Amino acid sequence: MRRLTQLLLWAVLPLALVALLAACAPTATLNALAVRDAAAQTQGVAYGPLPRHGLDVYRPTQAAPAAGWPVVVFFYGGSWTNGERADYKFVGTALAARGVLTLVADYRLYPEVRYPDFLNDCALAAAYGLEQARALGGDPKRVFVMGHSAGAYNAAMLALDPRWLKGAGHSPSQLAGWIGLAGPYDFLPMTNRLTQPVFFHPNYPQGSQPVDYVGKTSPRAFVGAALSDNLVDPQRNSVALATKLQAAGAPVELRLYGRVNHVTLAAAFAWPLRWLAPVLDDVVAFIAASPETP
Repeated sequence: MRRLTQLLLWAVLPLALVALLAACAPTATLNALAVRDAAAQTQGVAYGPLPRHGLDVYRPTQAAPAAGWPVVVFFYGGSWTNGERADYKFVGTALAARGVLTLVADYRLYPEVRYPDFLNDCALAAAYGLEQARALGGDPKRVFVMGHSAGAYNAAMLALDPRWLKGAGHSPSQLAGWIGLAGPYDFLPMTNRLTQPVFFHPNYPQGSQPVDYVGKTSPRAFVGAALSDNLVDPQRNSVALATKLQAAGAPVELRLYGRVNHVTLAAAFAWPLRWLAPVLDDVVAFIAASPETP
């Protein structure tokens, strides 16, 4: 009887977590469960001079490959108006447990800043990853930028539009690839009143959309989205961007997932919810298959 109770508990718990995530996305719950994934964590590393220029480092506990672990610089979502790096421990530990050195970075948010200031912050964080990879045990020729939702926009802009990394002394050609999950890549005009001021609605700046920067030399891309997403249209954004990359001759993987939505696509990195979608497996496989930069 006790065994049956345990089995029922493990069957019901993931479903309860899904319901909670759909309602309020309690990342604290996912972080509390992240202890199952082994990672060595260093908190509050400064990548720039401002208070929001901080990141947390998640190192794999296994022995590093000869060239070092692949490196991911991760940017969270939150409509460019909210978010904290500490909320995404479950992402950092999940990737580190799979042998990926992961940096989860903060960046400035509205109303402190608007576009494009947060991109300059993200470029500084990516520059830190490129410059400090070897010192952290990583491979400087296998550095990726990655994000979810607004963070996926940030990652896409760094990878596709050379202005931002150039300002930090680097180039998209130094990236081994980029990973975008449920990202907005073509979203004007904006209808979300929360995010409209971030992009100066209705006076949108020129050149703010990732789809405008696709080219043959664009870094390798992994574009993932939920089949059903009520916040960011996967067809207009993820599918259209991947199609454009493919047409330009740039290497791209497109993955569309059922059973998840905009929020639970990222939550599926947490071990109790990995049955929802193999997004962690797919991202790690993409990283593993990506060659070093020249």
